Amino acid sequence: MSHLETALLILVLLLYAKWIIFSLALFPAWLITKDAQRRDRIADSQAASSDKPQAAPTRLPFIIRFVGRIAYGYVRYMIFQTGWIPSHHVRNFIYRYIFLVKKASKAVIYWGAEIRAPHNLHIGSRSIIGDKSLLDARHGIYIGEDVQLSSNVSIYTEQHDHRDPWFGCSSDASFRVRIDDHAWIGSNVIILPKVHIGEGAVVAAGSVVTKDVPPYTIVAGVPAIPKGERTRDLRYHFSGGYLAFY
Repeated sequence: MSHLETALLILVLLLYAKWIIFSLALFPAWLITKDAQRRDRIADSQAASSDKPQAAPTRLPFIIRFVGRIAYGYVRYMIFQTGWIPSHHVRNFIYRYIFLVKKASKAVIYWGAEIRAPHNLHIGSRSIIGDKSLLDARHGIYIGEDVQLSSNVSIYTEQHDHRDPWFGCSSDASFRVRIDDHAWIGSNVIILPKVHIGEGAVVAAGSVVTKDVPPYTIVAGVPAIPKGERTRDLRYHFSGGYLAFY
């Protein structure tokens, strides 16, 4: 990083100091309370669905629930706003050191990205996240090296259960999404929970991926189905370069 870039980074960090301070304070608070809040919701649903009298579920103190709710909303707002900061250096600093994204060297996240549960997101070296992507990492997203996500890609790892009378979320660690090295995900693709996209696979633009994609397979459609195979002789590595501001 040049002296000019360093000076600009310090200047922008000062401009966003309020965001950084509040996020450092509230992000840990949200991490501490989120699991307990989820247990509260499950206990409430079970009590409401049972005909038998049950003891009142043990709940967090009001002040902790209040702080957790405020922290959750503010963190979601901050993550969304961070995606629109016109500086890769500042965005990378906030993603890595405040929101705990496991972002390898030379990985690029273009602007407008919305990341949910960023501490569960892993992005490998030289991979590119296209603009206005939505990465719902609540149950984990692993992106390998030299992966290309085009614009407006949406990846989900949690969903409501339509079979549940209370429309709850039955999601767990098995809902994790994994995308292996050299995969190419076209623009406007939707990847649903539990999907594993193999090395070198290609997902055509506009597809909805509901099942695993084998390595070096080209898939397309809604739902995505195999259409062909890609060469296995993939030698390219992205440089880590990016368009300034964007």
